[in-house]
Amino acid sequence: MKSIVQREVDETALARLPRTLPPLLRRVYAARNVASDAELDTGLARLLPPGGLKGMPQAATLLADAVEAGHRILVVGDFDADGATSSALMVSTLRAMGAAEVDYLVPNRFRFGYGLTPEIVEVAARSQPQLIVTVDNGISSIAGVNAARESGIRVLVTDHHLPGERLPEADAIVNPNQPGDRFPGKHLAGVGVAFYLLMALRSELRQRSWFA
Repeated sequence: MKSIVQREVDETALARLPRTLPPLLRRVYAARNVASDAELDTGLARLLPPGGLKGMPQAATLLADAVEAGHRILVVGDFDADGATSSALMVSTLRAMGAAEVDYLVPNRFRFGYGLTPEIVEVAARSQPQLIVTVDNGISSIAGVNAARESGIRVLVTDHHLPGERLPEADAIVNPNQPGDRFPGKHLAGVGVAFYLLMALRSELRQRSWFA
């Protein structure tokens, strides 16, 4: 019979956690340097304000303008777990908020490459979108963003990957890891960035009495 080996846990960290937690959870949290029960609060009030992300005001305005005008919005994602959840969240929430025409494109990266490539823009242009929103990609898509804008398509990049030396010339960029961004949540997944954008969009649309 195999024995179960328990990893050593800092007893000081363990003592700081409430004893009302199940013993196993206390050990798991202590091993992950959770120092107090306040860090376990996952309520909405604990969320960081989306306006702290660089480029968020411009992105929310751009997306709200597209929703308000009834423009065709195309969400371009990636086929991994983060890209799939980002795409699903963005598409379903935009539709729920009343966007008239929202579609998505999750291309095969082995055929079209990763990110918003010129080849993907060529495919996307067939549906004649007025705005492309990237989720979980786009921060390194310099050529693709240029191709889209040359085709008259505006581009909103949401991503969480580390940028290169240059940023794409998109109409708006939201990425906690872009230069000059002071948002403390640097480890957001792509779906987290999309979530924060949708929070900001909801606020912008409410200010415009869109839901009235």
